[in-house]
Amino acid sequence: MATAGLPTCSTERKVRKMPREYHSLSPEDIERLQNQGCTCDDWAKVLVAEGFDADTVRSTHFCGEVKLGVFEKRVSFFGGLTKPAGISDATIYNCEIGNDVYISRVRNYIANYVVEDGVVIDNIDLLAVEGGSSFGNGTEVAVVNEAGGREIPIYDHLSAHTAYTIAFYRHRPKVIEKLQKMIADYAASVSSTMGLVGKDARIINCGTIKSTRIGPASVIEGVNRLENGSINSCQEDPVYVGPGVYAENFIVCSGSKITDGTIVYDCFVGQGTVLAKHYSAENSVFFANCGGFHGEACAIFAGPYTVTHHKSTLLIAGLFSFLNAGSGTNQSNHMYKLGPVHQGVVERGSKTASDSYMLWPAKVGAFTVVMGRHYRNSDTSDLPFSYLIEHEDESVLVPGVNLRSVGTVRDARKWPKRDRRKNPQRLDHINFKLLSPYTIQKMLNGRDLLDRLKATSGATSDYFTYHSVKIKNSALDRGIRLYELGVEKFLGNCLIKRLENKQFNSTDELREALRPETDMGLGKWVDMAGLLAPEQAVEKVLSDIENGTVESLEQVADSFRLVHENYPVYEWVWAADVLQRRLDKTVDQITADDIVDMTTKWREAVLELDRLFYADAKKEFAETAQTGFGLDGEEQTKHLDFAAVRGTFEDDSFVSEIEKHMSSKTALAEDLISRMARLR
Repeated sequence: MATAGLPTCSTERKVRKMPREYHSLSPEDIERLQNQGCTCDDWAKVLVAEGFDADTVRSTHFCGEVKLGVFEKRVSFFGGLTKPAGISDATIYNCEIGNDVYISRVRNYIANYVVEDGVVIDNIDLLAVEGGSSFGNGTEVAVVNEAGGREIPIYDHLSAHTAYTIAFYRHRPKVIEKLQKMIADYAASVSSTMGLVGKDARIINCGTIKSTRIGPASVIEGVNRLENGSINSCQEDPVYVGPGVYAENFIVCSGSKITDGTIVYDCFVGQGTVLAKHYSAENSVFFANCGGFHGEACAIFAGPYTVTHHKSTLLIAGLFSFLNAGSGTNQSNHMYKLGPVHQGVVERGSKTASDSYMLWPAKVGAFTVVMGRHYRNSDTSDLPFSYLIEHEDESVLVPGVNLRSVGTVRDARKWPKRDRRKNPQRLDHINFKLLSPYTIQKMLNGRDLLDRLKATSGATSDYFTYHSVKIKNSALDRGIRLYELGVEKFLGNCLIKRLENKQFNSTDELREALRPETDMGLGKWVDMAGLLAPEQAVEKVLSDIENGTVESLEQVADSFRLVHENYPVYEWVWAADVLQRRLDKTVDQITADDIVDMTTKWREAVLELDRLFYADAKKEFAETAQTGFGLDGEEQTKHLDFAAVRGTFEDDSFVSEIEKHMSSKTALAEDLISRMARLR
């Protein structure tokens, strides 16, 4: 059975015997089977369920202990064809076959498998388990550092956050030791000499499948080779593994798709992930809704929504999440003397342009666009929402400018809509917020950094160097202003939400509403591969693991779930602390006038950013954007062709959203200001 408390996706992980009564074959049944081309080493070891019809089994050799269900229904195939359930042209060794199973054209044999009801196995080479297997559980995946030291032992229910802890908290050896022990125990608990093909799974036109556990409703079609893995499919969200796939030492989670000649070796493939079009992945973990097409991954930690679509794109030895990798994106960890030990961190929401290159070690700030080739080991983590550009072989950073990009807003809105997970029990807890304590703390740091650079700048200084990148003097003021807009918008968002739909008869009531419920949330925040959390909350989880308060994988999963669910509480704790420091007042000293002042600043920041988005969106409809339209006509034809294909600026849905956003936020500000009037 599945470990209690862990997601099961309507299937059980331990192989189980199907609860039905069996009896020995009658002499008449044996004779009929033999007349239909069936053979057996010892017919006494073949048991059948009540209602078994010998006519449904033909040209099959049985050996070892075999149990057969009842084959009564017709099975549907692609194109509308149906065939009667039953077994033909196969060798079956030591198996339990459920009801209404269709097995045909097994060129070698099926050995040591429980095949559940409604399964289709047609035209395959081999399906077998030899000796005990944990079906990929416990496989150590050497992520981020190719030389080792961050290995993640994968298992069926691995979350991005547990994996992040194992890979990046090596300075907490007791935590790592205990998590590794929990996973080793889990791997032992699911180990078996028998494999499983779950209910209604289909295995069609496949090559060799060894020691692979196949969950319910899986579709395994045209694969070349699968070995030592688990396909954790379920009825709610089936897994598809398609033509030409090679996979070894792997775990694939519900809703995922691997196809088109993809090669997977020592990998974890999370829920809703798609790997296709000859993608190659080795020693890598992919979490929810990742996409890998054409390119290559080696030793990467791909947090949620890491996407690469293009040939000649290599992701290697790095941590990524919410990444969009452009064609030809590449990193290098080979400038070494002691092996490929260098690693990189690309924080959430970043993009790489075509032919971008980064020399590891490096750290890229959140929501940064990387363009060109960068040969120095930079760290821009305190300067998020920037452009990192190559200029005359130098790395030049333009701080904050991605805050005004309409593409950044579009990305933040599209991610929740592109969540492919249909399994109601999701392994990864994903916070999609663009502005959060995690990114705002970086903006505050970035603003202070730019202020210091500005204070030390000389009148003749064109560039300043910070962590191996150059920042143009003229970009300082703009970066400071953009970061301040982002901070004002976030703090106002939190304030508006906190006071929404509340009426106050006194200043004391207002202050009580503003007072945080806890101290948890103060200080630094971290991004644990999609889970945004206060560092102190994470430290508490780790301490609970160390001292034994959290002692099982299901409790670890519950701890991270609770941290995620408490995000709104923690966010307000952090925001309230920043607000008090900016006002130089405690909550008990805040007045209605302060609320009005903060709300006014919020409205101005929101409207200014929206106007920047509006102007940025307008560039998409500029004259230069229409180049190549109206091929065989004059200027008017170009405009008409462009409008027919791309639409007009005035009718664009995103432009309309910006306009509505400006109106709605203005109304929210006016509402809160009016509610403060009675307290002034």
